[in-house]
Amino acid sequence: MPQQTLIFDKELIRRYDRQGPRYTSYPTAVQFTGGFGNADYCRHAAATNSSAAPAPLSLYFHIPFCATVCYYCACNKIVTKNRAHTIKYLDSLFREVERQGALFDRSRKVEQLHWGGGTPTFLDPDQMQALMDHTRAHFNLHEDDEGEYSIEIDPRTVDMPKVALLRRLGFNRLSLGVQDFEPEVQQAVNRIQSEQQTLDILAAARVEGFQSISIDLIYGLPLQSRDSFDRTLDKIIGAGPDRISVFNYAHLPQMFKTQRQIDEATLPRPEVKLQILQLAIERLTAAGYLYIGMDHFAKPDDELAIAQREGKLSRNFQGYATHGDCDIIGLGVSAIGRVGDSYSQNEREIELYQQRADSEGLAVFRGITLAPDDRLRRAVINQLICHFELDFQKVESDFRIRFSDYFAGELQALQEMRRDGLLELGASGLTVLPAGRLLIRNICMVFDRYLTASSGDQPRFSKVI
Repeated sequence: MPQQTLIFDKELIRRYDRQGPRYTSYPTAVQFTGGFGNADYCRHAAATNSSAAPAPLSLYFHIPFCATVCYYCACNKIVTKNRAHTIKYLDSLFREVERQGALFDRSRKVEQLHWGGGTPTFLDPDQMQALMDHTRAHFNLHEDDEGEYSIEIDPRTVDMPKVALLRRLGFNRLSLGVQDFEPEVQQAVNRIQSEQQTLDILAAARVEGFQSISIDLIYGLPLQSRDSFDRTLDKIIGAGPDRISVFNYAHLPQMFKTQRQIDEATLPRPEVKLQILQLAIERLTAAGYLYIGMDHFAKPDDELAIAQREGKLSRNFQGYATHGDCDIIGLGVSAIGRVGDSYSQNEREIELYQQRADSEGLAVFRGITLAPDDRLRRAVINQLICHFELDFQKVESDFRIRFSDYFAGELQALQEMRRDGLLELGASGLTVLPAGRLLIRNICMVFDRYLTASSGDQPRFSKVI
């Protein structure tokens, strides 16, 4: 189990605070190519069925609709009040569910299922029931509440009966978007959401027996200060969710049009953002939450914390996750999957997605087949970002390499981080120290062949802090 102690060294953070991947995959989506399509995806799916021990499945559904726009949002979304748009989309999604279900052996259990967005609770109760029924008809879902079935919800779109419906549908985990409780911050980002709305839904979820409840916060939003965020933390800690995510707002208006609605003059200065981050870490850890990594905190008895203690934590496109052994099937517009030795992404424009799902059953428009070096580096990066340590002998055994030879350049590049007190480096392994845990992305970047090999313009990633 990694150390829970953190050292918040502002000078080190400023020096290392550069753009870098979040490593929800390796290779990252920047490396996906248009040469990978439906046929390649089907080939990888077939290979997973014929393996000696086919992996269980994880299903991710992307529901892109939102009734209102949150100015900070960088998700693939469609802002509309017209509920009729969901009818055509669900028809196409049903076709994809049918085709995807036919690609995978029926004996393979769906251990994880997640509805993300957008706002999945934009769907009306009949539509949610129909989508879950259709999924159950084509995939082998758990009927005993043993699977990890989760949904992202906007508390403004859910009432008590809808929470009860979600539980009857089989969901047993909820993620609630909050971001900030301060009225002036909410006004500045166009997300007006009362504290009572959120707490009422959290209480209803507990009454209905949801096994895990997560709350998302964002620091770096307009008009935030250390004191204002402290007030939000008071309320969140008092509510006692099982998990809390504290995400760094990345202001990239040149890439995300909705962010142009934010007045840059109202954004907190970099030193204020650091104060807010330090406050959040201190308050959440003092309240008994474990720092899982990057922006995730969990109670000691939560599945994320347990998976980390048992060495089973992994990363996927939803962040830190359990069940890293699953093949992930992405369903819906822009959804990303990880099947066998491949990553793939569906069409990002809804019209193209619907056309291809209707005519072909699948809508893969780009992806990548992993080379042996990709699989090796993915394992190294996943171990570091999830567990803050690396056993060289295990890597050598798993991949039949000599670590000191294969990663000679990387070991040399790590020496500066060792001198700065971010990590310990010995002949048998690497251990991330308390000062390095907040900068884990920097350490992982050393092992990213695509970053070190590239030249010229770098892809735009968020800042590591």
